[in-house]
Amino acid sequence: MQRIIVTGGAGFIGSALVRQLIRETESEILVLDALTYAGNLASLREVDAHTRYRFAQADICDRPAMERLFASFRPDAVMHLAAESHVDRSIDGPSAFIQTNVVGTATLLEVATAHWRGLDGAARDAFRFQHISTDEVYGSLGPEGLFTERTPYEPRSPYSASKAASDHLVRAWHHTYGLPVLITNCSNNYGPFHFPEKLIPLVILNALDRRPLPVYGAGDNVRDWLYVEDHARALRLVLQRGRPGQTYNVGGNSERTNLQVVETICDILDELHPRTDQSASYRDLITFVPDRPGHDKRYAIDASKLRSELGWVPQETFETGIRKTVQWYLENAWWWQPIRDKKYAGQRLGKA
Repeated sequence: MQRIIVTGGAGFIGSALVRQLIRETESEILVLDALTYAGNLASLREVDAHTRYRFAQADICDRPAMERLFASFRPDAVMHLAAESHVDRSIDGPSAFIQTNVVGTATLLEVATAHWRGLDGAARDAFRFQHISTDEVYGSLGPEGLFTERTPYEPRSPYSASKAASDHLVRAWHHTYGLPVLITNCSNNYGPFHFPEKLIPLVILNALDRRPLPVYGAGDNVRDWLYVEDHARALRLVLQRGRPGQTYNVGGNSERTNLQVVETICDILDELHPRTDQSASYRDLITFVPDRPGHDKRYAIDASKLRSELGWVPQETFETGIRKTVQWYLENAWWWQPIRDKKYAGQRLGKA
């Protein structure tokens, strides 16, 4: 049994990880989340009454709060997912990204290092600080090639720059202080409980409302899509078996242009939830809008290190995962409708 702190555990990827940890392990979980706009305790409804789950609303920039929580919970591991994470929002307001992703990570590293130094023997040897990051730190690819763990960093948005900085801090703490760290860089996630400002849930929900489906530019920007449950399995495996000081890329091996993603969603909705007006297809709602500033052309992950060293492979293809995702949004308006009503109504961000 492990005691694991999951920062950002009420967010999209964090909540998927927490649900898996409670369902499939014997670990005790403490979720730390500031519950900013994208944090949602409803995403943890499945586990909120479980005896091995507890929650604390706290900001990772608040060092006294972090020290109190580490002292009381005494974690064996930290899985750090707390972050501001939307490129468009980072264009409109970069300072929040610097504060949470850089200052917050540094604060958490200091507190975790002090805690680790206070452990004895086997507990100290077994402690891990796992930092969950993004493929966007690598910049933009041309038509060919893949991001590997050796790809030089070239972030191009305030969001990716802040995540690159946090990656560097985690590595520096390992090399300077010996903190046993693990880093993962993942491709674009999708799946249930995804905050509606992101492309896939935005398209699904706008389509259901018969609203325009915005596609940046010509829709030819390419992303590698990773089903969130597959990502959570990878994170658990890296925590269990990853080598301290190492980075592991996590990708779904599912490259699609943005337009292909939107068209696929439309086709699934045409089948599962046909329109009742005169239009034949949800594709008629697709609307091309001016591209966002600094829009990276292509991301694609080489996850062969994770596959060869730890044996991870994704269980979902894009076709199976996107169908499950659309079906989930059709069946779970209880989760997304309050968000659309109160937090994010589908407006475009990142036009600066």
